[in-house]
Amino acid sequence: MKGHPDMKTVAVLFGGKSSEYEVSLSSAYGALSNINTEKYNVVKLGITREGQFWYYCDSIEKIADGTWTDGEKYPVSLDLTGGGLIVFRDGNAEHIHIDRVLPMIHGKFCEDGTMQGMFAVAGISIAGCDCASSAVCMDKAITKAIIDAETGIRQAWTIVADAADCPVLENEETPEIADLRRRCERKFGYPMFVKPSRAGSSVGASKVKTAAAFNKAMFVAFAEDTKVLVEECIGGPEIEVAVLEENGKYTVAGPAEIDVGSSEFYDYETKYVSDASSYYLPSRLSEEKQQEVRDKALAVFKALDCRGYSRVDFFLRKNGEFVFNEINTLPGFTPISMYPKMMIHHGISYAEIIDRLIG
Repeated sequence: MKGHPDMKTVAVLFGGKSSEYEVSLSSAYGALSNINTEKYNVVKLGITREGQFWYYCDSIEKIADGTWTDGEKYPVSLDLTGGGLIVFRDGNAEHIHIDRVLPMIHGKFCEDGTMQGMFAVAGISIAGCDCASSAVCMDKAITKAIIDAETGIRQAWTIVADAADCPVLENEETPEIADLRRRCERKFGYPMFVKPSRAGSSVGASKVKTAAAFNKAMFVAFAEDTKVLVEECIGGPEIEVAVLEENGKYTVAGPAEIDVGSSEFYDYETKYVSDASSYYLPSRLSEEKQQEVRDKALAVFKALDCRGYSRVDFFLRKNGEFVFNEINTLPGFTPISMYPKMMIHHGISYAEIIDRLIG
């Protein structure tokens, strides 16, 4: 690998086996377009949808358009004892020392702590939360339990369902699903939300308005995870806050206010594909309410033992109460993602965000 020997080597990790593969490519393109190559030797470490690792040497434009797997790349494995990568090229095995990994993979097999654990075993530092906090924050049910115990911040009423106890069929409501539906109807009624406990970007989530739609929503959610949450519907706009932690010092940016427009909720399509949503940055909240939600976001971040960076999401009810929704420990870095937008509005450029995350 060419590069200055005195510079730190940063591996930008992208792709992966999760349903958020395309979002990862867009985030990685943004990071690679802004990383300071005069300060860091940059390695592009790609993972295919099937889970194959590649040392990628071609244009970042091919990452952006999804054709990177057709570009110049070489097989690579993790060196568990040498703190780096082993690249197999032209019949040779080349060791590349890695100082820092910048993960740009969202959802399963990275945001859930799996990559953090793998690189920790190899002695390679990775930006953001560690293995434990990543896993905890990825599981919405566990997150809710900790936030209840540690902060008392209001959350949506929830019933948790496990696939082992609630078998689901695509076109037929099983007795177990019918019983679950009736429990949810009694507890919070319609509309309600059904979503996987361990998935990101609202993948597999549905807004359920009628009893007839409940089974399909459960089938979709269980296709993503074996644990599913059914929650009360909290009215009001979504309020998002960006948190950056650097050696125990915190920058809390935002909040931003999301207007989903014609969409039922802030789902995957609305976040990354369509132009149905809009946002207010700064939000339309009073200064007092903005500070209140920043304080709550930081309390959530600390309670979950997070490090590096996260986006913390709330709903704002008509009575002015903030309701915690979820935390994203690897928030999107796409051109329309709210985390970098909030930090940029706070006065930290995209390139500086990347530099501070690496640092």
